[in-house]
Amino acid sequence: MAKCLVAQLGGPTSVINATVAGVVKANQLNPIYDTVLGGLHGIEGILQEMFVDLTDMSEEENLILRQTPSSALGSCRYKLKRENTADFVKLFEILEKHDIRTVFYTGGNDSMDTVTALAQYAEANGLSDKFQFVGCPKTVDNDLMVMDHSPGYASAAKFIATTAYQTWLDSTVYTRQDVFILETMGRDAGWLAAASCVSGIVDVLVLPELDFDKEAFLAQVKKHVDAKNKCYVVVSEGVSYADGTYLAAGESKNDTFGHAVLGGAGNALREMILEAGISERAKVQDLSNAQRSHATEQSKVDVEESFKLGMSAHMRSVDPTFTGKTVFVTRVEGDSYDVKFDATDSSNIANHVRHFPLEWILPDFAGITQEGLDYVAPLLVGTPVILFDEKGLPKHVTPYYMR
Repeated sequence: MAKCLVAQLGGPTSVINATVAGVVKANQLNPIYDTVLGGLHGIEGILQEMFVDLTDMSEEENLILRQTPSSALGSCRYKLKRENTADFVKLFEILEKHDIRTVFYTGGNDSMDTVTALAQYAEANGLSDKFQFVGCPKTVDNDLMVMDHSPGYASAAKFIATTAYQTWLDSTVYTRQDVFILETMGRDAGWLAAASCVSGIVDVLVLPELDFDKEAFLAQVKKHVDAKNKCYVVVSEGVSYADGTYLAAGESKNDTFGHAVLGGAGNALREMILEAGISERAKVQDLSNAQRSHATEQSKVDVEESFKLGMSAHMRSVDPTFTGKTVFVTRVEGDSYDVKFDATDSSNIANHVRHFPLEWILPDFAGITQEGLDYVAPLLVGTPVILFDEKGLPKHVTPYYMR
């Protein structure tokens, strides 16, 4: 038997490690590979032959890995470019050297593009019978096409909805005039910001799916401040004007994939509100990395689905022709929430953006429709059993790249 390799790419989530745990557990139950290797720091580490053996992971470590946030194998922002054939040649030489037949790659849009590129290279060079590449999606942004939702989104959404309600409680204790602004991630899609509406306390919701209208926004904030001396605003980091200029244009830059690195939309709104004289006070809470790298508000649904997705990917890899594919979650229609796991060509996901539906956005920044709430709510249900250490803190595995 050959070996398999599981690696992580891009931004972490609170459940990405559950997918790794699923691959490992599936191979322990059905050992179709004699070794399960973890690739440290994604493609960048694989090209340096940075591997760790996960085959005989204990049951306790597997359980703790599922509740460990961030990327336990390490990640990278290294772009595998098709025109850089030297990287492909080197990578395939390394896979052959270590007798690695299957690569499970967990990540978002760019990761699925990597899965596609590797499968295409193998086919073009007569190597498809020796190697296979399988995508396991993850992203807190929930902007991946085809699937009902992305693993990682539900836990981040639960954290945001919980934080919104709790900070709203905090912001209302004084009688003084006050505007509270919560900024979430979401460069191109407003799924995370929209999830805050499950809390039931959001007055003004600003999403990137709609061009920002400053005057209309200020009018809505003023309406709420005039009525109750308070206003709770939630804004997605990627909100922009009709000409494409981001609210935080002066603070944005690009990462190695060419995506804008954003942050500062909340501060931009705060300055507008204060300059307009609508409120004497306006406070901004930028959730930043906390919304993706946490475990205290994990969704049980999210953890279990992410784990099962890893197991499903492993199971499907029994078929050597299953390559250039991504396993994903499909919601089953019915009276109660249920899902199944399907697969599609990774190219159907790579380099595409799934936006929050316009028909789910209420006019006048008033939030989202009942249909939108019904979509999000079941994903937040349940809390997984958490193992704690002697200090009362959740147990986490020591990242494999630190060992």
